[in-house]
Amino acid sequence: MNTTSSISNRSPRVVVGIGGGIAAFKAASLVSQLVQSGIEVRVVMTAASEQFIGTNTLAALSGHPVATTGYAPTIWPLGPHIELAEGCDLLCVAPATADLIGKFAHGIADNLLTTLYLQATCPVLIAPAMSNQMWSKPAVQRNIRQLADDGVHQIGPEEGWLSCRKRGSGRMSEPDAITQKVRSMIA
Repeated sequence: MNTTSSISNRSPRVVVGIGGGIAAFKAASLVSQLVQSGIEVRVVMTAASEQFIGTNTLAALSGHPVATTGYAPTIWPLGPHIELAEGCDLLCVAPATADLIGKFAHGIADNLLTTLYLQATCPVLIAPAMSNQMWSKPAVQRNIRQLADDGVHQIGPEEGWLSCRKRGSGRMSEPDAITQKVRSMIA
């Protein structure tokens, strides 16, 4: 069997990483849209994201178990950060919180998603989501510039109504726009 042709004939594989912010609820629509467009989706959630959306929802939508920890040897014998990175065509982090952006920019690997980020050799797309005040902080903007210098792609954030009940910049891009960007990046 020619492994090159079998790899090129497989569906694209995207890992959707979900950070712990209110915009995490939009990840359900994102995962569903990606799956419906023929993309194999695996989901990684931070502990904080589980406060906003459940793993069962995302497992049902993706058709795969959701990874939440680096310690599940019966499911991920090599470690989920290694197995999820293997054969991944794109890592899409939506929402990308200020916490995740800072950890990515500084190489901090203290949870499964940040460890996966460091393991991944595929392109990375982040969809920032946070309050306008957080988004405008010099530290966050430094971290965003560092990630851009590192080759990380970004969509958003958008202007609009934020969960802090104010209008401003920091709203996560809509799932339709993120899906379109993912599809163009893996085309």
